[in-house]
Amino acid sequence: MLPLSDKWLNFLQSQPETGMTYQIGTIRLRDGREFPQAVIIQSTIISDVRGHKEIPFVEDDITRIEITHYKWDWKKER
Repeated sequence: MLPLSDKWLNFLQSQPETGMTYQIGTIRLRDGREFPQAVIIQSTIISDVRGHKEIPFVEDDITRIEITHYKWDWKKER
């Protein structure tokens, strides 16, 4: 899990939910990498970043979060 600081809180709260209590979004990093399907619950990126068993970045790497709602069966891929 990667709890996000208040830096992202207002933005995430202003975005619609993808489902009950969660959002799915693209995470963009300083080095140009993108992670197009990350699950965010209450301003925390949970360990469900599609294609990764662990979160492959830290908050300081993040430059942008875009809520996209691109769903997949993330619970099944755990």
